[in-house]
Amino acid sequence: MFEKSPLAPVGVPDMPSIPGVRVAGMAAGLKESGRPDLFMADLAAGTTVAGVFTQSACASAPVEWCRKVLAGGAARGIVVNSGNANAFTGKAGDKTVAHTVRTAAQLIGCRQKEIFVASTGVIGVPVPQDYVGRMLKKLHKRLNPSAWPDAAEAILTTDTFAKMATRTARIGGTEVTLAGIAKGSGMIAPDMATMLSFIFTDAKIPAPVLQTMLRRTADRSFNCITVDSDTSTSDTLLLAATGQADHPAVTSAGGRVAAEFRAALEELAVDLATQVVKDGEGAQKFVTIDIRGAASDRAARRIGLAVANSPLVKTAIAGSDANWGRVVMAVGKAGEKADRDRMSISFGGIDITRRGKQVADYDEAAIERHLAGQDVDLSVDVGVGNGAARVWTCDLTHGYITINADYRT
Repeated sequence: MFEKSPLAPVGVPDMPSIPGVRVAGMAAGLKESGRPDLFMADLAAGTTVAGVFTQSACASAPVEWCRKVLAGGAARGIVVNSGNANAFTGKAGDKTVAHTVRTAAQLIGCRQKEIFVASTGVIGVPVPQDYVGRMLKKLHKRLNPSAWPDAAEAILTTDTFAKMATRTARIGGTEVTLAGIAKGSGMIAPDMATMLSFIFTDAKIPAPVLQTMLRRTADRSFNCITVDSDTSTSDTLLLAATGQADHPAVTSAGGRVAAEFRAALEELAVDLATQVVKDGEGAQKFVTIDIRGAASDRAARRIGLAVANSPLVKTAIAGSDANWGRVVMAVGKAGEKADRDRMSISFGGIDITRRGKQVADYDEAAIERHLAGQDVDLSVDVGVGNGAARVWTCDLTHGYITINADYRT
């Protein structure tokens, strides 16, 4: 067990039951530590699904399976193991996925293409084809509408706390509920996905509409976080809508009917994503970076991530060092337009530069006091347009090196 992050939430949310969803998690013996390592969700008939996945060229066998069956737009079950990523495992990995899917489909009573799978853990270690499937019958018996803590614990690797979130929204006059879990601590720089995250709702939304919503949400949440600039082979984000709520039809991803639902989905995703950053390996500080004045919102996000991924910026923050020149460096290397003679930088709302010049009354001691806290805010206006974005990261400490140097041993 790793020491709990100092940035962990004080409490855990009161997770609701979602009509049409049963979940379970348990220790199946897949991890030598004996910690929980297997999660399953059983979904009502008629559940629609959306997903986004890693863009890694070395994607895991589970990711490849999910990409293939996502086109069907239907889900009845999700199976996730931690401890082994089933990535870079060749045909052996495909056989493990096939056995897992076949077993889960038999237990749930559905088509194999309605089963989604994910794995997280060590890369490049093949396992027997029944590695997961042989444990599913026991896990299936534990399915329960309220077993969220068990489910959230079962998908963790180097995480120090379980990540859960819930929201409600109205579609027409009907209240719908959303609940989600996530894992992530290291190898965090998503690219059209998250590490592992599973979100459920009782709303009734067609799969193509759900997919559009999820992509937009991922871009504004999970794709705006980074711990270490590394994108996993296994990143998977799934959104399942059971359709159990009776509300007006949602026929498009835009418009007023689903506006409150879209907002709640994004808020929940940001909650989960920022919890991942707060559990960054070795993290002691949570950093919010706001970029303004960029050529476009996309350019602003790219600049923000360049700053957030800079080891020099992250270590300066770790050491409470007000070395704002490193921020200038990171903006300059992002590959997006920036005007050095119009750039403004501030930490904690305290201006350092305005329009390319250090402010006359710059107080470095005040900046250092802000950097000494657990929550650090950095704002940069690059002076070329109206694009804006917010990204989140953490500091880089000796703890990150220790965890990753010893990960397999």
